[in-house]
Amino acid sequence: MENSKQKVLLKEAAIVGAIALIFILLIPGILPDVRLNQLGRFLALAIVALGIDLIWGYTGLLSLGHGVFFALGGYAFAMHLKLQFPPNSGIQLPEFMSLYGVTELPWFWQPFHSFPFTILAIFAIPAILGAVLGYLVFRNRIRGVYFSILTQAATIVFFNFFNGQQKLINGTNGLTDFKTLFGATVNDRDTQYIFYILTVLFLVATYALCRWLTSGRFGRLLVAIRDDEVRLRFTGYNPTGYKVLVFAISAGLAGIAGALFTVQTGIISPKAMDIAFSIEMVIWVAVGGRATLSGAIIGALLVNFGKSFLSEQFPEVWLFFQGALFLLVVTVLPDGIVGWFKDGDFSGLLALFKKPKYVSTYPSLEQDPEIQLEREEIEK
Repeated sequence: MENSKQKVLLKEAAIVGAIALIFILLIPGILPDVRLNQLGRFLALAIVALGIDLIWGYTGLLSLGHGVFFALGGYAFAMHLKLQFPPNSGIQLPEFMSLYGVTELPWFWQPFHSFPFTILAIFAIPAILGAVLGYLVFRNRIRGVYFSILTQAATIVFFNFFNGQQKLINGTNGLTDFKTLFGATVNDRDTQYIFYILTVLFLVATYALCRWLTSGRFGRLLVAIRDDEVRLRFTGYNPTGYKVLVFAISAGLAGIAGALFTVQTGIISPKAMDIAFSIEMVIWVAVGGRATLSGAIIGALLVNFGKSFLSEQFPEVWLFFQGALFLLVVTVLPDGIVGWFKDGDFSGLLALFKKPKYVSTYPSLEQDPEIQLEREEIEK
């Protein structure tokens, strides 16, 4: 049993490695720079989707506030980039602070001069916030829709707070206009290509981490929490610690995605904490397929590329197309695209194009000639 499991994992690792090489070596030579940058941003968003699949698909925790963790990771990296001043320029403050009359760099900006601290903060700050928030919620056994509402409320609080900090983090305008990193121009083509490769590598590492967490005993515990938390408590397990840990990991992954997205987009603002964006993250996972991991990546790429294409081709009505897609998935493909292909259940799609079958309480009635004759007469 163990040998067969190892073979499956090795086969999956080989497939993932081959796909990663295609993305790194082949696709950059095919896509123009604009589309490659777009793909890099969407791959960063796929990291968020993996984190959400980890807590929602496997653990049953529907978070509608992951935009907060995403934005915190983006702000952490952006603050470091804003402190990269040209040598001997005499500049000591980001330009927006001077406009608001700030004369001294705020204390919480100081550590972001250090690149190692920034790298740690990108993951640690969202993860610690997720752990604290998760502990306060899960120890009181808050779950289900109440947990979702609390995460949404947290999003509103952080959005309004960041929006109002004009002097400290440029408020609603956010942080943008990044110049250099290690002497290289951030917006340069070669630099952006490096960020693209890093995004692919981080996505592969995130997938491997999530697969490792969900394939063993820890993964079975997560599924047990999702399916019947009360019964799990009766068996002697305390789900609180597991839920806090997995929620913190998911938040940290969102922070990494936010940093990679920010450096390829060129801006991070409180808009990333908007409720609609957090809901979109959940939709990516729903479209691809919950509790599949690969579905989270596929859903993030398909929805975002579809959104980009439709907004370019049909700028006035693209939202209707997007809404129709989501309705189709919810009504016909409740297990998402990957779940649909995995199960091979086409009944939901076929039901759209033919009459539903008669369902009888008593199976013997289906074979009764008189009953069949009556149905034929009714249909006429």
